[in-house]
Amino acid sequence: MLRLLPSLLVLALWIYAFIDCLTTPEKEVRHLPKVVWIIIVLLFGTVLLGPIAWLVAGKVRKGPRGEATLVERHRDRDRGPVRYVAPDDNPEFLKSLTEENRNRTGAGAGAKPGDGTEIEDEVEDKKDETVLRNWEADLRRREEELERREREGRREQGGPEDGTP
Repeated sequence: MLRLLPSLLVLALWIYAFIDCLTTPEKEVRHLPKVVWIIIVLLFGTVLLGPIAWLVAGKVRKGPRGEATLVERHRDRDRGPVRYVAPDDNPEFLKSLTEENRNRTGAGAGAKPGDGTEIEDEVEDKKDETVLRNWEADLRRREEELERREREGRREQGGPEDGTP
C-alpha cells in the first residue's frame, strides 16, 4: 500500500490542477491562454511538470479571504500604508449622503436652501401627520371594536361585564 502512495499523490495533484484550471475564469489566468494551460496540465501531468507549473505560474493567487498575497503586499509596500477612514471622517461619503438625501426628498442634487425645498418639506410633513392621525384613529377604532366584542362574549358566557372573574 505504501508503494501506491506516491502514485496516488501524483494522480491527486494532477486531478486537482486539471479541475482548478478548468474552473478558473479566463481573466485570472496568467501568461498563457487557458486552453494552453489545460493541454500543459494534461500532457505533463504524470511527471508533475504541468500541474506544478499551473499552480505556480498559471493562476492569479489571492491570500486568505480574498486579501493580497505576500508578493502583492511587498510590491505595494512602497506606496505607503493604506489607512482606514471612518465614514463620518470621509468627505466623499458625507457628500454622497447629502446628495442621496436630496434625491430622496425630490429636491435633486443641485438643491440649495431657499429654493422651494422647505415648502415641499412642509407639505410632506403635513402629509405624514395626516397619515399618522388616520392611523391612530383606525387603531383606536379597532381597539374599541375588540373591547366591544370582549364585552359581548362575556355577556353570552354569563360573566360580569366589567371584566372581573
